[in-house]
Amino acid sequence: VQYAESGGDLVQPGGSLRLSCVASGFIFSAFEMRWYRQVPGKERELVANIDSTGRRKDYADSVKGRFSISRDNARRTVYLQMNILKPEDTAVYYCRVARGTSWGQGTQVIVSS
Repeated sequence: VQYAESGGDLVQPGGSLRLSCVASGFIFSAFEMRWYRQVPGKERELVANIDSTGRRKDYADSVKGRFSISRDNARRTVYLQMNILKPEDTAVYYCRVARGTSWGQGTQVIVSS
């Protein structure tokens, strides 16, 4: 199983970013996908998840109303649209299949003026 996250960048507070993650090594369309984030010294936090069909989505309270998860099963890709970014959103963001055990490299998001 492999993940290739991309889209991270330095952005000002209030700005937006769209993260992408291309996954391989499993039947992508059959599984729930998740986005996590991690700040150095802290545990990885589940940010959002989406079921295999894309119909059911759940979010951490800290991002609800600002972030949106979506997926394109034909492209084996899961997205995270992040709006109204705050400094506390600064982290490395990772995607992973539900109940997966491996991680990709992640993509760095820095929210700072």
